[in-house]
Amino acid sequence: MVIALGLTFGLTRLAHDPGVDEHRASCAERVAQLAPRARLAQRLMVGVDPTKPDAARAVVADHGVGGVFIGGTATNLLRNDALAPMRAASPLPVFVAVDEEGGRVQRIDELDGPMPSARVMAQTMTPDQVHALAKRRAEQLRARGVTLAMSPVLDMTSQPRGVIGDRSFGTDPAKVTEYAGAFAAGLRDAGMLPVFKHFPGHGRASGDSHTGAVTTPPLDALRTSDLEPYRRLLPAGPSAVLLGHLNVPGLTGNDPATLSPAAYRLLRQELGFNGLVFTDDLGAMKAVTDRYKLPDAVLAALRAGADVALWTSGDPVGPVLDRLQAAADAGQLPDSDQATARVLAAKGVCSPAEPDPS
Repeated sequence: MVIALGLTFGLTRLAHDPGVDEHRASCAERVAQLAPRARLAQRLMVGVDPTKPDAARAVVADHGVGGVFIGGTATNLLRNDALAPMRAASPLPVFVAVDEEGGRVQRIDELDGPMPSARVMAQTMTPDQVHALAKRRAEQLRARGVTLAMSPVLDMTSQPRGVIGDRSFGTDPAKVTEYAGAFAAGLRDAGMLPVFKHFPGHGRASGDSHTGAVTTPPLDALRTSDLEPYRRLLPAGPSAVLLGHLNVPGLTGNDPATLSPAAYRLLRQELGFNGLVFTDDLGAMKAVTDRYKLPDAVLAALRAGADVALWTSGDPVGPVLDRLQAAADAGQLPDSDQATARVLAAKGVCSPAEPDPS
């Protein structure tokens, strides 16, 4: 199995990882050492109740999930090393993710002070200042056990409100690229992988995918604007990408991008991205939940090309893993081990294979 990752091996090695020998096993070898169900569990990121620290430990201990997502405003899990029991429950590092963009989407403002929104950053700060701000924020997050900030936003919009609104750096692809790139570089300098979102572009979509299906402009229109920051930033350094629940005329057919093989081909083939790919929330956003039960949505996303399926709805993990295990046994997840290898490489616990020179 050959893996050419678009991220620097070890960039996101988690702070609690006791360290790995220089002669690390290849990611293919590490995947082979895992039981089949454990390989699938590494591809799941599950929302946990931030007021119940033991819930994070339990979902990791019981199911071996590869990541947890902390939403809401409660900070119980981010104080006094409350995540330590969760880390101790897993033989592998666990992604700990929050949405930390600034403005109305941030999680540690009560603990470490607020960040301005992306729109305000672009209007009042220089790129160097944004770089320094993001670096400091990543350092604060890592000190609290967080390993992924799930930012920056690459969506482009001039709207002051709405689901994106001031989460966007603006409408000009060059400016969005400059400021989101500075934010991403700051995260990297603190050892955190940036996660660009919401591919292929939520800024000009018809509504809010939390409340129902939304449609973007046609693919040809996205290519000339919304996709430009991705085209420019993906080659610039290690990163991950999060796909939105977006119906794109000329690309996704009747499915949102998160469940559309064509959307992943656009990212992997046209844009040449080989790094880690997340879905947006599959369990709490009606663009998906109006049509799919969670186990079916997770399977559809992984079959379409996602590396990691995210949900925050509190749905149990067991039935999802049962559905994935049955699909894998039936040969319906042919690239699953390669995706698991990307997850392990992003955690810095194995060495990705070099690209085949042929």
